[in-house]
Formats: sequence, C-alpha cells, structure tokens
Amino acid sequence: MHLDQRDLDILRILSRDGRITKAALADQVGLSPTPCWERLKKLEKAGLIEGYNAQINLKKIAPHVTVFVAAELADHTAASFQSFEAAMQRYDEVVACWALGGGFDYLLQIVTCDIDAYQRLIDAMLDARIGLSRYFTYIVTKPVKGAGVPPLEILLRGS
Repeated sequence: MHLDQRDLDILRILSRDGRITKAALADQVGLSPTPCWERLKKLEKAGLIEGYNAQINLKKIAPHVTVFVAAELADHTAASFQSFEAAMQRYDEVVACWALGGGFDYLLQIVTCDIDAYQRLIDAMLDARIGLSRYFTYIVTKPVKGAGVPPLEILLRGS
C-alpha cells in the first residue's frame, strides 16, 4: 500500500493520541472530515492500524516492578520455539515477548507486584518445563523513554 504524507500524518497523530476526534484529526492533517475518515478506514482495513490502547499509569494503581528477561531455550527445534511461544500466552504477567536473533532466544517484559512474585513466576515457568534453560534478569529502576511514536519517515526512507 502506498502511503502519502497525509496517511503518515494520520498514523503519527493517532500514535500520540488515539482518542482524537475525527474533526480534530481532519483539521490537523488538512482534510475535511469525510475524506479523512475514509483514509482512516482504509488504513485500518489494510492492517496498518492494529488497535487503539490506553496508556495506564501503573504507579497510580498499585506497587509493581517491571523486569526484562533474556531467555535461552534448552532445545532449538521449531517445536520447542512453538511450545515456548504458546506458553508465553498463558502468563498474564508477561506483557511482551520478542523472539531474538543472536545470543538469546527471547526477550520478555514482565510486570508483577514485586521481586518475590517475579521469582515465583520464573520458578513456575521452570517447573512447567516450557523449554526455558537459562534466564537473565534485568530490573527496571526507572522509565526513561517509553514506547513512542514510530519513526515512520525514517523507516520509509530506508526502503
């Protein structure tokens, strides 16, 4: 799908503010509401917009800890990778999981109430025999920069 500057502007604005009104979005991209809405629907239908999410301030809800875990699997077969990936779906504390190329097999982002709860989760994963052989724990001490607006122009320039 070819994206023009207005499409990129729509995506950038929605990345920052998914609750923006149709009228305000149209105004910011320099279109009338109907053509803007049609472009938005086209972007959604093409799968370029996967969803709209709220950013929740966990500090205001409950004490918590965010931990990144570099994980290595014991076995490197397709079945082992599939089994591990399916297991990750069952742990609510695992809020993100990425398959990696290089030294580690996966990077997990885990959010739980404290370090003890994190360790119980890791112990449960080891007991469940989901293929986890080694793991390296990295505790987040403070957020510096969160998931931001994707650098759309930079990405498109590279292709």
